[in-house]
Amino acid sequence: MNIREDRQNKRIKPDWLKIKVPYGKTYLGVKEIISKNKLHTICTSGQCPNMEDCWGRGTATLMILGDICTRACKFCAVKTGKPLAVDLQEPERVAESVELLKLKHVVLTSVDRDDLEDGGAAIWAETVRKIKARTPEVTIETLIPDFKGVYKDLKTMMDSRPEVISHNMETTRVLTPRLRSLAKYDRSLEVIKHISEYGIVSKSGIMVGIGETEEDVLQTMDDLRAVGCQVLTIGQYLQPTSKHLPVREYIHPDVFERYRLAGIEKGFTHVESGPLVRSSYHAEKHITK
Repeated sequence: MNIREDRQNKRIKPDWLKIKVPYGKTYLGVKEIISKNKLHTICTSGQCPNMEDCWGRGTATLMILGDICTRACKFCAVKTGKPLAVDLQEPERVAESVELLKLKHVVLTSVDRDDLEDGGAAIWAETVRKIKARTPEVTIETLIPDFKGVYKDLKTMMDSRPEVISHNMETTRVLTPRLRSLAKYDRSLEVIKHISEYGIVSKSGIMVGIGETEEDVLQTMDDLRAVGCQVLTIGQYLQPTSKHLPVREYIHPDVFERYRLAGIEKGFTHVESGPLVRSSYHAEKHITK
């Protein structure tokens, strides 16, 4: 059921991975607001395949703390290097944009800012508070970094009380050292454990098609459930550029459905599993425990 890569990594994407070119009045309106307010989105920086769908419905995942990451994960399309100084006005601009976009649910994410003493936790918390102050009816999901495992910084962010906090495992235990820069599998589990124990909906996501086995995926599910994770997303890894890790295989939709059913059986309240699923896919559905 899988299309294996050949030795030259030259293969044709299957039909289920075809992506529409972004267009439409609503899409252009979202793009204009984001550009005017000098915001970044993971939709563009991460080359998300669902951008046409989400922006066309007037939703977007906003990326704070700039668009340059201090880490260099082998799967990620976000720029890496030395970030610019923190923009202290960004939380207010994000809150204003959320209001202008007329969002009911917003997803916030960020680059890793290992250059900052608190990993950017204060800006994270201020952004959530500004949004809630301006548009209290909007629900918020935050897709956060690991803050180097420092609980004090994680708590700063959690105390702002978004409705959902997500931290992605990205991959399985065996593949973590190969794919993730500085991040550690057990540290990520510990972050999710703290979120669960705090009483906020905890969420995580992984990519497949990088060389993992089905047993690896199922074990990752078990590890996440053991720390109280409630929501899981599973999507196909797509190679951003020739400099990134190649796709090992295109996973068939039937396998994604098998993963979804396995996750539900293991006790996740929501499992989004499919070739084009990304962290913020159907995020508005993940609020209720």
